[in-house]
Amino acid sequence: MAAYKIVVTGPFNSGKTEFIRTISDIPVVSTEKRITTEDKGIKAETTVAMDYGRTLLDGETLYLYGTPGQTRFDFMWEILSNEMQGFIVLVDSTDTPSFPDAADLVNQFTNYMRVPYLIVANKTDLPGAAKLAEVRRGTKAGGDVTVMPCVATQKSSVRQVLLQMLQLLKPERA
Repeated sequence: MAAYKIVVTGPFNSGKTEFIRTISDIPVVSTEKRITTEDKGIKAETTVAMDYGRTLLDGETLYLYGTPGQTRFDFMWEILSNEMQGFIVLVDSTDTPSFPDAADLVNQFTNYMRVPYLIVANKTDLPGAAKLAEVRRGTKAGGDVTVMPCVATQKSSVRQVLLQMLQLLKPERA
């Protein structure tokens, strides 16, 4: 049985906190605070430091660390990436203007550490969701990068994403 540290990152409002809450076997440690900036019309709270959850999946323990999405809290990104074995870039598939921000996050996190990663198109169940090919283009993901759909409020969907991450991680341990 192995344990893996997975960072869940993505632009503001992409669903990182919900992703971790949906799958965590323990109560999620969350640092959500009321939004006081111009983003307060989008949602009521935002992560200011991190989210933390843990889940057991196929006999493997996954420690999930969610990053803040707002760049004013980007000092946490490098801290949270320390000793990560993989990362997930969550993208709101209904918010195409945020796709370049996701591409920037891929670059940022691969600069911290070269580890396997996924680009995950969240909110694919909503009207106006971009197709995976559009997400791939918008995030500048190469053909070797897995881009997959997700609905962060559905445990089975989040589970599929994490199983895919495990597939990428297991060859790394060998």
